[in-house]
Amino acid sequence: MAEFTMELNEDQKQVRDWIHGFAADVIRPAAAEWDEREETPWPIIQEAAKVGIYSLDFYAQQFFDPTGLGVPMAMEELFWGDAGIALSIVGTGLAAIGVLANGTEEQIGTWIPQMYGTADDVKVAAFCSSEPDAGSDVGAMRTRAVYDEAKDEWVLNGTKTWATNGGIANVHIVVAVVDPELGTKGHASFIVPPNTPGLSQGQKFHKHGIRASHTAEVVLEDVRVPGACLLGGKEKLDERLARAREKAAAGGERVKNAAMATFEASRPAVGAMAVGTARAAYEVALDYARTRTQFGRPIIDNQGVAFQLADMRTQIDAARLLVWRASWMAVAGKPFTSAEGSMSKLYASEVAKKVTGQAIQILGGNGYTREYPVERMHRDAAIYTIFEGTSEIQRLVIARTISDMPIR
Repeated sequence: MAEFTMELNEDQKQVRDWIHGFAADVIRPAAAEWDEREETPWPIIQEAAKVGIYSLDFYAQQFFDPTGLGVPMAMEELFWGDAGIALSIVGTGLAAIGVLANGTEEQIGTWIPQMYGTADDVKVAAFCSSEPDAGSDVGAMRTRAVYDEAKDEWVLNGTKTWATNGGIANVHIVVAVVDPELGTKGHASFIVPPNTPGLSQGQKFHKHGIRASHTAEVVLEDVRVPGACLLGGKEKLDERLARAREKAAAGGERVKNAAMATFEASRPAVGAMAVGTARAAYEVALDYARTRTQFGRPIIDNQGVAFQLADMRTQIDAARLLVWRASWMAVAGKPFTSAEGSMSKLYASEVAKKVTGQAIQILGGNGYTREYPVERMHRDAAIYTIFEGTSEIQRLVIARTISDMPIR
């Protein structure tokens, strides 16, 4: 287990500077164009693949960093460049985490490479959990998976929504109900291979922010997948369901469902994304305050502006520390006894919304125009308090955890 430190080692600093350079030279100059186009930035994803940022090896190196800081460091730098493009680059990672968290070694080795493709033929993947009537309330999920024992196949039916890369993905990871009587404990995750009949894209959403990232519905109509596409395998699923049934009569047990296992592993990473967006807006505001002159002096000489910037920087640093703590705890195998993962996501998300709004205020009328990037950053920041668990849900998770109440 690595000792906790707030100082990056030399290897981490080199990786950070490399990612930052890509974000500054490739992502940021393209940000406004792809935001306006509201299309997946395939050329940028391909550039990321060519230099090695969009690849299984890169994410594996960061994921298995013994300090736990590899992933949050990478996320912060990429999202400092632009949230929409960065989400297009890292969106596949959520599906990959779903496989890593729930899959067998064979499934990990078989399917994760297909999620990324190659530098010459890039692919993306999608994690499909939310539904039109089941967002924060995962217990309301209706997508069903029924086992056809004669053919050793699972048959999936339902509609997923808010799926990053949904419909355009090479591989879809779908969370479905296998035992409705067990609520969220009766869920399982399935791999839907490329070109599987019955899977189609529903409506594509036109969003307030992160517009370069593709978000759409995924419709499943009698989608048949081999038994080997059940993440973790049927034996493991049967054991888990039997254990859940035994505990149900005794008032329940905190058994992780498939979606929650993925979200729990990814929440600090989302916090790091929010930190990157907040930091980008803060830097624009700081530079503007230093150079913008009113009444014969730079506006940073005004206490009202200077104090805002001081608060912005303090909150960003505090958010990063919460993210780093949760990331280190996860890799060190320390339980989130106070929902530290949710804490990091909650605080960083709220900071991103606040800081980007303050940046607009400091830039005044200029901040409200698309000539400056802070209005886009403010639009992008709104998603952090919504996806992968709203701020309200994070507070509920924290409250129930510190009060030792079950999280259903």
